[in-house]
Amino acid sequence: MKLILRILFLILLGALGTGMYYKNQIDFSLGERIIGFTVLGGAFIYLPLFLYHHWKGKRLKDYTLSDDNLKKMREK
Repeated sequence: MKLILRILFLILLGALGTGMYYKNQIDFSLGERIIGFTVLGGAFIYLPLFLYHHWKGKRLKDYTLSDDNLKKMREK
């Protein structure tokens, strides 16, 4: 999963660079479309995969302010 995330990140970074190049040098509207699809891919494909990978095996209960966690914080 880590390798997939790195490859996808590099692809998105390359697509963003390509979109910037096209926007400034070749065709403004095509560059805007490439940048837009890159942002959509980052938001709807990369971000959920990244969050799933980093939250796998962790409990949300450990990171919320419940009564038990507040008592532990007060004791310290």
